Amino acid sequence: MKELYVKTSANTEIAVSVFAPEISNQKLLLINSATGVKQHLYFSFAQYFCSLGFTVITYDYGGIGKSGPADLKGFKSSMRTWGSQDFKAVTGFILLNYPGYTKFCLGHSVGALILGPNQDSKIFHKFIFVATQDAYIGHLRFKIAMLGLFGFGLLMPVITKALGYFPAHWFGLGEPLPAGVAFDWRTLIVHPQSTSRLLEKATEDHSKSLSQKAVVIHAEDDDWVTMKGMESLMNNAYPNLKKSYRELKVSASEKGEIGHVNFFRTYNKNLWKVVSDEL
Repeated sequence: MKELYVKTSANTEIAVSVFAPEISNQKLLLINSATGVKQHLYFSFAQYFCSLGFTVITYDYGGIGKSGPADLKGFKSSMRTWGSQDFKAVTGFILLNYPGYTKFCLGHSVGALILGPNQDSKIFHKFIFVATQDAYIGHLRFKIAMLGLFGFGLLMPVITKALGYFPAHWFGLGEPLPAGVAFDWRTLIVHPQSTSRLLEKATEDHSKSLSQKAVVIHAEDDDWVTMKGMESLMNNAYPNLKKSYRELKVSASEKGEIGHVNFFRTYNKNLWKVVSDEL
């Protein structure tokens, strides 16, 4: 694995990890992380695909992991700039260094929502979406919807404005988040248009021009994802992607748990063939 930094248009540095195979199959897989998740979560998954001949790239969004400052207070970043600046910087690196490769992008949760602000999303042959949807409370199961309404509709704005960032780790929601990211997450949950509303607020939106195949994978035990939410995302934000859906059964998991992030844990390695078969 090679670690490096790429600069964004805002002159911030994004931490990138490149997994290069001994014998390349001339295919590249880029992994867009979930919200508040360090790229390290995907390292075992990346190494698995590297062993199959893929060049795999992971990275940390601005404000997360090695792409974050010592103090998040006042740090300027949002889900929209994750797409238009961070993701854009990484695709620029890919275009420069891997011009002849067949390119694939796996978007985990928010990683599937940030394609629109980056015109380079067109370079990918196919998309794999994992645990993603329009997360509007009207699409969620009642208990999760109430948690979203109270947590993101009421509590999050107060805490974020007081601290200058959102301490997501206090609530078991991953790494601390820049304020702009937290408020974009709030938009996804409380606004009926969810992702489409977020993309409307972005400086550019190329989501409607994407027409590749997209495989949407979700786990049977993921309380945060519903078919209604997934269909809303694909029909409204990405209407021209050629979509198919794949549900992962809990019985197929070695530990009997997949949820929202555990698909990428090594104990679910037997499930990764679902992705390799698509690439």
